[in-house]
Amino acid sequence: MPIRQLSETMINQIAAGEVIERPASVVKELVENALDAGASKVEVVTSGGGLNLIRVTDDGSGIPERELALAIARHCTSKLTEDINDIRSLGFRGEALPSIGSVSRLSIRSRTASGDSAAEIGIEGGRVLPVKPAAANRGTTVEVRDLFFATPARLKFMKGERAESSAISDVVKRIAIAFPTVRFTLAGSDRTTLELPATEGSAEGSLRRVAQVMGADFPDNSIAIDAMREGVHLTGHVSIPSFTRANALQQYAYVNGRPVRDKLIAGAIRGAFADVLPRDRHAVTVLFLMLDPAIVDVNVHPAKADVRFRDPGLVRGLIVGAIRQALAEAGIRSATTGAAGMMAAFRPGAASYGHGGPTNGHRSYDAAFRASGPTGFDPSRSSQRPLDMQFDGAGFERGNAGTGGFGESDQAAFDAGPLASADARAGQNEATETLLGAVLGAARAQVHENYIVAQTRDSLVIVDQHAAHERLVYEALKNALHSRPVPSQMLLLPEIIDLPEEDAERLAMHSETLARFGLGIERFGPGAVAVRETPSMLGETNVGQLVRDLADEIADNDTVETLKERLDKIAGTMACHGSVRSGRLLKAEEMNALLRQMEATPGSGTCNHGRPTYIELKLADIERLFGRR
Repeated sequence: MPIRQLSETMINQIAAGEVIERPASVVKELVENALDAGASKVEVVTSGGGLNLIRVTDDGSGIPERELALAIARHCTSKLTEDINDIRSLGFRGEALPSIGSVSRLSIRSRTASGDSAAEIGIEGGRVLPVKPAAANRGTTVEVRDLFFATPARLKFMKGERAESSAISDVVKRIAIAFPTVRFTLAGSDRTTLELPATEGSAEGSLRRVAQVMGADFPDNSIAIDAMREGVHLTGHVSIPSFTRANALQQYAYVNGRPVRDKLIAGAIRGAFADVLPRDRHAVTVLFLMLDPAIVDVNVHPAKADVRFRDPGLVRGLIVGAIRQALAEAGIRSATTGAAGMMAAFRPGAASYGHGGPTNGHRSYDAAFRASGPTGFDPSRSSQRPLDMQFDGAGFERGNAGTGGFGESDQAAFDAGPLASADARAGQNEATETLLGAVLGAARAQVHENYIVAQTRDSLVIVDQHAAHERLVYEALKNALHSRPVPSQMLLLPEIIDLPEEDAERLAMHSETLARFGLGIERFGPGAVAVRETPSMLGETNVGQLVRDLADEIADNDTVETLKERLDKIAGTMACHGSVRSGRLLKAEEMNALLRQMEATPGSGTCNHGRPTYIELKLADIERLFGRR
């Protein structure tokens, strides 16, 4: 087949295949255009998951009538100078509108601030319609109908209406976080209305916008991030280790205001929380990177979802270091959701019965009712019977005049033997004001030989003694491990590992760093390395697999975290076996010493498996449980 020039419509449809993946992609491009136009209000309306209708209305600067025809032509844009390395807007290629118009019925109605009237232009499956007068307020309205009608095969790859609507919501929320001063509205027949009111552009206003999108719990369970390194500025918020999610969907990252899903940033977040989260849990983060546009390439992905940094090691190191420092400086904090879960567990729920009976929902009454059998309620068998009453088979009878109130004979059952009391005191003397003023307070009791109950001035704290001590031992082992070179063991015979030449070169460049971790490595001719020493802590290990994993990591991130993570994992195992076991009785002094160590140790809010080490219940919450508030 001879080489030929493709038609303009075919070129636009090919471009649409790259840029317009699904309805959410259309919303992303149109909302970004509205923001580039300086809009303070953006309204999005959808129908049929965005396949039937997408309408984006803004109050931005608008498009002059004479430029409408250029707006729908390929590679026509007002956002790009002659320098491709100086991109300061969300859009810059000039491909979105012609690409959308080639696969849908597109109309653009716009009016500038100085214009007397609005004008409208349309495209249907790549066929341009003439410009005509229209009525509109200042700004632009872009309406997309029958998406992919011109390429029916694409419709087979669309998900259900609910899934597409959810993807659109995610796109709008993701963009809205970066623009707190803009009011966003998302409505339509296929969804409930989402309104995100504008806030001020301050740090407090930005956090309020984050709370609008991610929920009111996030600000109370987050730590502020603010760090600078070599011209790269990182700001935002990350969740405390005890506030997590089952997936990474609530990890938002922005580069110069642009929402991105970059694997380097995701990997850095994962690395920063590696010691404090279980493998199946993910931190909640909102991070903003601001840097010179010349040192980041945003033109490496058709949808501009990925970026490429000139110095990826710098960016990764900044993110990991800033998050770890913030976690350490934040001290010990527990998630408010832990207290909420405890409150829910304590509240009596509504009971469900197949027959009549007590409906107050209290378990003790319910149990007594169920245990009474078909004959009905028997007060003599009830754990709730009054102590000053006498009973016979007929039910309630007279009171015992000789033993009014809590009589000796009635009370004797409670004194029959040694009973374990959850209110047993850790010590006879009241805690001093100093201990009550500490973060974790003063130890009051140990229950079930595993949980320390402590009191502060305004809360009740329950500590898992094994999980808490496990974290303390782990941090001590890590500090000892990384404060000096890791002991190594010499191999009787060096192990020769064949590698691609570029991998061998990368490993050789990091040989000094690897030596500090106990791995002695050197070049052994072209395409091979010789391993002469391995860390003693690893014992017998698959050296070849370890070296190949390190080579892959260096190629991806220019770091040697794999070896460090393996050593830390061994330290975690040692900490688990060397910490205070469940079932060990502790004296009051030991419990208080454990609490003080927790307060002084960064990251002690979770154990090294990611489980919480303590839960705090505020006095106000306890009073609400008992109806005092």
